Amino acid sequence: MQVEHHPLALEFPEFKDTIHTLKLANAHFAKLFDEYTDTDKAINRAENGVDHLGDAALETLKKVRVQLKDQLFQLLQAHPA
Repeated sequence: MQVEHHPLALEFPEFKDTIHTLKLANAHFAKLFDEYTDTDKAINRAENGVDHLGDAALETLKKVRVQLKDQLFQLLQAHPA
């Protein structure tokens, strides 16, 4: 079974334009965004059997992804519309 990615623009479609703006204008947001994307890809590769990770390592990656997502969401909410 193919497991899907969780790109930020799909997670928060109402912030699609803001995500684009912040990636270009805010270095901290861009760094977190890149970390989120890389972590999501690593999780996807592990869940689809491309890379082999132990259960503990996969769970750690999932926790990191949630933390990054929370930080990104806070920055999105703080950005003036």
